[in-house]
Amino acid sequence: AMDGAPPPTSPAGLSAYVAVSQLLGLTLLATTGAWLGRYRGGVAWHGPLQFNVHPLCMVLGMVFLQGDALLVYRVFRHEAKRSTKALHALLHGLALAVALVGIVAVFESHRRKGIPDMYSLHSWCGMAAFVLYLLQWLLGCGFFLLPGASFALRSHYKPHHVFFGVALFILSVAACLLGITEMLLFNISDSYSRFVPEGVLANTLGVLLVAFGLVVGYVLTREDWKRPPLAEELALSMDFKTLTEGESPGGGS
Repeated sequence: AMDGAPPPTSPAGLSAYVAVSQLLGLTLLATTGAWLGRYRGGVAWHGPLQFNVHPLCMVLGMVFLQGDALLVYRVFRHEAKRSTKALHALLHGLALAVALVGIVAVFESHRRKGIPDMYSLHSWCGMAAFVLYLLQWLLGCGFFLLPGASFALRSHYKPHHVFFGVALFILSVAACLLGITEMLLFNISDSYSRFVPEGVLANTLGVLLVAFGLVVGYVLTREDWKRPPLAEELALSMDFKTLTEGESPGGGS
């Protein structure tokens, strides 16, 4: 834009989809809060309400923040790659921290009430999502944020990183859906089939989770909405490649 050219714009439709995703994400959090507050007694770290910290943290961390971390490269299209990358890593790190609080809450709550751990499908999928997400984050930081990984290694790892990013987001949404079902069957199994308000509200939360996942997934998979490399990045990656691989900037080795 220094030579008087108009500032770069986002592709048509992208902003609208991102806005819808944020609206859905905030509605998700509000609906989770409404369910726990209205029907489950609220949220507290100490005492019998500690369990309720778990669903709130998992929806906030493993769904909303994880989804937003994935959208960073679509939203911040014209900012320096380094700062976009740092924000991407920071949001994922924040999501992990929030999710960890949620996991500690459920284990402590179970221990106090004498409830067994890790026997349900929800807990298996949820723990797999969290552990793999942590691994994905550590590998991502190692390959893309810290200096040292060669250009060839980064190029080879990137498709795996992208695939597992989307796969773990899907697994996280699925684990939340299983968790909602489990919570309803534990708490209102006798009245759930009669369309009681709590059941309808929790089902609505599930539908919102799916909608948020679909909107984020659509934005991520639209080929023409991918972040275009900036001119200085292309030059930089060529220099980087030359330095690390001994290739000429023209691409010949």
